[in-house]
Amino acid sequence: MVLKLSSKSHDETIFEELCFCILTANTSAEMGMKAIDRIRHLLMNGSTEEMSKNLEGVYRFNNLRPAYIKHTRDYLQNEFNFELKKKIESLKNDKEALRDFFAFNKGIKGLAYKEASHFLRNIGIKGYAILDKHVLNCLHEFNVIEEPIRPSTRERYREMERKMIIFSNQIGIPMDELDLLFWSRKNGKIMK
Repeated sequence: MVLKLSSKSHDETIFEELCFCILTANTSAEMGMKAIDRIRHLLMNGSTEEMSKNLEGVYRFNNLRPAYIKHTRDYLQNEFNFELKKKIESLKNDKEALRDFFAFNKGIKGLAYKEASHFLRNIGIKGYAILDKHVLNCLHEFNVIEEPIRPSTRERYREMERKMIIFSNQIGIPMDELDLLFWSRKNGKIMK
């Protein structure tokens, strides 16, 4: 791996991370990384068709997710002049409103609570649990939750997240590190 200086703006970098999380939903982090690598050059200006073609044979949602990305890109451009960093900073003091903006906004396609949490954590905003199957299985294994079933509502997600926060405080591992530890424990890898 070679680290390079990026010529992208903060907003473009944040959008790329948002697209990564859109691509990762209901698939693996590895698949999301492969997909983002294939369409990174198309994120800002590429058509749905161009992205779909580049993902063909590599990514299982090669038609649906490019449409989500284009829809989201157009929404952010039309509503916020693509000033994504500014929008995030305007909501940063209300952590639930910030996550809800990405999870429940009809202008942003392809994210629910888990992936909105994943996105915000990946851009450096702490305090959100990423309750994927690996983390849920560990929480169940350590008797934090009764069943490792994916939360189906905002309220249920927040309830499980609160239980994880309490557990993380009891064992002295910050929640932001604990879910990565749980995820890598089950997955065998450390990734973003």
